[in-house]
Amino acid sequence: MGKTHAGNILESDRMELCAIVDSNIRSASQVGGNMDTGDIPREKLAGIPTYDSLERCFEKESPDAVFVCVHTRLHYEMAMKSLKEGLHVFIEKPFVLNTVEGEALIAEAKRQSLTLYVGHVVRFMPAYARLKEMYGSGVYGKLNFISATRFSGVPNWGEWSRLRTDFGSSGGALFDLVIHDIDFLRYMLGMPDVVEAKTVPGILSRHDYVSARWHYRDRDVFVKVEGGLNFHSCFPFEASFKASFEKASVAWSSSAGLEMKIADNDSLQTVYLGDASEGYAVEDELFAIHIINREASVSMAESALDTVRLCHRHADMYHP
Repeated sequence: MGKTHAGNILESDRMELCAIVDSNIRSASQVGGNMDTGDIPREKLAGIPTYDSLERCFEKESPDAVFVCVHTRLHYEMAMKSLKEGLHVFIEKPFVLNTVEGEALIAEAKRQSLTLYVGHVVRFMPAYARLKEMYGSGVYGKLNFISATRFSGVPNWGEWSRLRTDFGSSGGALFDLVIHDIDFLRYMLGMPDVVEAKTVPGILSRHDYVSARWHYRDRDVFVKVEGGLNFHSCFPFEASFKASFEKASVAWSSSAGLEMKIADNDSLQTVYLGDASEGYAVEDELFAIHIINREASVSMAESALDTVRLCHRHADMYHP
């Protein structure tokens, strides 16, 4: 993800990449992740200062903002160091695993009037953004049913293989994969009143598979969330959703990511969308706009912390 954001910064008219911090700087050229977000030509990185720690970077450079794209267990430490330096901070999801840490980061950002942003990119991916528009506008009437799924093989790129021995430190599939759909559905529908969840342990955590149903007291909508990464590493990644409104049914899958299908009783329509990876550039530009406009926004971080709280309700197999 660091590579993804670095590439977006290099292409941006609002931001300039002033330094890269990585304990293994050669990893800047690694390819990894569930989605191809492009590679950075080596010549574009030539001349960008590199450091093996935040402290050394801060001694030499004068950045305005920091993108924290490291293992989850380091989010709080690195983000708090950056905030205390007076820097705006973008943190990759999951924001934190410990909600107390999230509250502390938000309080520090507010104290210094800094922007604290969390990378819940699915909100900005074209298919999901279009689905939210459909729901908000009521163009197809009432939403009756929605199912969101997200599956992957257990990651074996980057630090993942080495960190399998640190069981639970990443949050596993619930906090690192299925959180995408939990966040988006909460963003679109609001916080559910009741969560019924079943989790299955895997290599990374006690909840590497999640199947859940959400209930709302004020509306009659069936909401299902399912996903996991307890498949073998070469298992292909796939995210999808299916939604049934009063007047039409909608389906999308990352396996045919540029197409959304919309069906009624008389026809099947194919709507062509932008690539899902465009969402990363959108969220990065929004972060920059918040800073430039001096909005000192923590609203995204507060929303992301609500998502973490909701994830914990799934992990605990919550019942009211």
